[in-house]
Amino acid sequence: MKILIVQQRYGIGDMVIFLPYIQAISKKFNSPVSLLAKETSKAKDILEDDSSIDEIIILDKNKDGLSGFFKLKKELKKRNFDKVFIFNSSLRYNLIARFAGIKSIYQYPLFRSKDNIVHSAKNFIEDKVHQVVSTEPNLKIKNKDKNFDKNFKHICLGISASGPTKRWAIDNYIKLCKELAEKNKCKFYLAGGLNDAELINRFKNSFHNKNCISFEKLSIKETLPIIKNCNCYIGNDTGFMHLAVALGIKSLALFMDSPVKAYGKYSSRIKVVEPKGENNTTTHNTLGKDKISFEEVLSKANEILS
Repeated sequence: MKILIVQQRYGIGDMVIFLPYIQAISKKFNSPVSLLAKETSKAKDILEDDSSIDEIIILDKNKDGLSGFFKLKKELKKRNFDKVFIFNSSLRYNLIARFAGIKSIYQYPLFRSKDNIVHSAKNFIEDKVHQVVSTEPNLKIKNKDKNFDKNFKHICLGISASGPTKRWAIDNYIKLCKELAEKNKCKFYLAGGLNDAELINRFKNSFHNKNCISFEKLSIKETLPIIKNCNCYIGNDTGFMHLAVALGIKSLALFMDSPVKAYGKYSSRIKVVEPKGENNTTTHNTLGKDKISFEEVLSKANEILS
């Protein structure tokens, strides 16, 4: 049986959240699945070692618009899929599946405009596989390098973010890590990319480049075994936080301007800090990065390190 899953959201965190449901479909039908996903989700890096997925089809710009409709239809039709599970309410993907000759089409209700990413996926798949599916993601990787010095606390530090309103100030992270380093021997793994070079350099200079390792020149795949061996993640709500959670790592996530109910409550491994005055209410346009309590972050960081 050939099964296609359509997951068109952009983010790494989105892909991590959908992972339990992708694996549940594969298990139900005793067959690896094909996944249609955007390049920005980094699905190829993240899911290379997952046996429940046998192919990742990239949903690139060439598959946008009217001409892209027919290009994607052609690409799917030649694979002769028997079933498709569409994790959205778009008529476009429904019609593409029909034109591609896929007989069994399962999808969210058409034209639904708002949903909770976790609840919608969970309800959708549990109805199809007829069993409870845990929201806890489990990211499988083969490279699990364990040569980390046990005398140190290894902290994955999420200083990056998808936008400035979702990023706690680098000076706060420097102050936080100096306080943590007074109680513990620490190594800090700076989870950011090339666009974060200025922030990374400021952090490293504050520690005289000692015990600071940057991810800026690594691929997502290369960061996974490093994150896997960290004691915890501390940082912004970013893709690296969700990867840490999926790799079984306790995470302290700072939510300042993104929906905490959707992205901060799906795993028992996530502790959250919200702006003062918010209580499971942080969402887009909260704009609360200056209202994050340093004392609360420090207290919760010490808790997950203990």
